[in-house]
Amino acid sequence: MSVTIDITGLPLERVVVVPSPLAELGMALHALSEPGHHPGLQGWATAVSSRLDPCLADRLCEADFLWRTTFSDVFAPFAGIPGGRALPAATLAEELDLLDKLADDQFVTAALEFTCQLRYDVREPGPLEDPELRRRSLELAAARGVVQERFTRRLLEDPPAVRAWFRELMLDCDEAFFADTWARLQPQLAADARHKTELLRRKGLGEALAALSGAVSLDEEAALITVDKLLVGRTATGDGGLVLVPTSLGWPHVMVLHRYGWQPTITYPASGSRPQAPSVEQLTRRMEALAHPVRMRLCRHLARAPHTTSELADAHGMSAPEISRHLAVLKKAGLITDCRRGRYVQHQLDLAAVARLGSDFIEGVLR
Repeated sequence: MSVTIDITGLPLERVVVVPSPLAELGMALHALSEPGHHPGLQGWATAVSSRLDPCLADRLCEADFLWRTTFSDVFAPFAGIPGGRALPAATLAEELDLLDKLADDQFVTAALEFTCQLRYDVREPGPLEDPELRRRSLELAAARGVVQERFTRRLLEDPPAVRAWFRELMLDCDEAFFADTWARLQPQLAADARHKTELLRRKGLGEALAALSGAVSLDEEAALITVDKLLVGRTATGDGGLVLVPTSLGWPHVMVLHRYGWQPTITYPASGSRPQAPSVEQLTRRMEALAHPVRMRLCRHLARAPHTTSELADAHGMSAPEISRHLAVLKKAGLITDCRRGRYVQHQLDLAAVARLGSDFIEGVLR
């Protein structure tokens, strides 16, 4: 499973690395609403939440599905500007000006994309045009609660009013806490963007993408970027460009904007945020390797001390070839290590790799 971006014919000068204050505000709101996703930010989240005006906190609850369970594309309005060449602006107010340039149907479908399960990477009429889709959107919103239904109804009945409400809410967040946060983070993000841009210029797109995250890779022959995620999606740069947006608050999320007709965008954790999680394939392999009861028992032995294949065969009443097959699965999954002692090869459980399984799983499903 992955998201792919077809970059056929894309010149390097149309690949741009640039921070986005509005995208980072979206990340900040997500971290405030889901602190469990971001344990390293819990101190910051607690400090901000404790001094948040109750009225502002209530207003945030009205539309927190835009950032709590997903990341709405309303936080990347530049990508929806026709032509596919617009970039994030330098200030939050300027980015909100870009939001005002989106058509009503763009704004509405971006706000409802995951909440109401609208199609994402194909051309389809939106709920403003299709009465049946409008009915379905309200029905799905109602299933998620009165607050979401009320917001969805307002959005469908008067998009400009909701857009103005959203703009005012973001500016109030900026005044309440984000301006200080952005002043602290912006130099770090700008430095990361400069580093990635220099890498792009000196070593090419493949090296630059690899530096974003271990989840991002380039097949130069196929002109295809692949982002390793637990979902399937596809998009293409076409005559537009590719925007790479660093985030300081977003780890472990690596996000790909692949909405039909919008400019492809990858939002990635800035350098030094956190170590990279294994690929989805590697994570799946590890989980499957440990699902077998024999391999679980082998891990119990190998966690205590190194053993040879023969020792394990004797201890478990199995043949050496049977043990070898199970060890091969564990080794391919990266869960055991080998060490030669004279004529014998001893196997031992990689305790560090096993200890990371919980956090690796969380990073994999959140990425």
